[in-house]
Amino acid sequence: MGDVHDDPWTALAGDWAASWGGVARPARAALLDATGAGPGTRLLDVGCGTGELLAEAAARGVTAAGADVAPGMVARARRAAPAADVRVADAEDLPWPDGAFGVVAAVNVLHLADDPAAAVAEASRVLAPGGLLAVGGWAERDRCELDVVDAALAADDGEEPGPEEPLRREGPVRALLAGAGLVVEHVALVDTPWTAPDEPALVRGLLLGEDAAGIAERGPVVVAAAERFRRSDGSYRFRNAFRLVVARRPA
Repeated sequence: MGDVHDDPWTALAGDWAASWGGVARPARAALLDATGAGPGTRLLDVGCGTGELLAEAAARGVTAAGADVAPGMVARARRAAPAADVRVADAEDLPWPDGAFGVVAAVNVLHLADDPAAAVAEASRVLAPGGLLAVGGWAERDRCELDVVDAALAADDGEEPGPEEPLRREGPVRALLAGAGLVVEHVALVDTPWTAPDEPALVRGLLLGEDAAGIAERGPVVVAAAERFRRSDGSYRFRNAFRLVVARRPA
């Protein structure tokens, strides 16, 4: 994933948490339920972001740890989950010993890895025999209404949307896990709506990272594309699906 000090996520950590920190809450709950995480469980969240899963796991009595490539994300995660062991680290080079965890989570992170197969192999390394790797991420475009806005922005640039990320489909995720010797035990689609209370929040969230000029230029495109998702109170709601795949490291 490159130099941990040369990333856009540190600068965006606060804005990301405000706009996106809550969107995967249903998927996080489903992950913790599917893995049976509770008192006595040691869980590592790879790509922990601002620490929402760590905090929710800790509330269940889990002993939690997290890794993220962005120092700014790590700082926020440490505040969200003070008891967790959160470190700046790459998904492909985790600073924990073999077999340290009963559960490893990787939510919306494998597609960002330089080598997703290496990231899965590293997650498997730190899993105890019989432990579970839980992978979560956005499902196919036709299951995610947020992709309507992405398509509109691409069209405004005179482009077609890029090819769909393979890991949004179940088959490639299964193949990736099988390649690391993991056995898939559970697959689920989880409703994960994204909401914005008003038009400014909509634009801020969907143009995260854009400067003022970019927001002024592209904001109207976002608003127009989102019109059909606007509710009577002026808020917006997009229906989306997260796919959760849980696989076991053989004992």
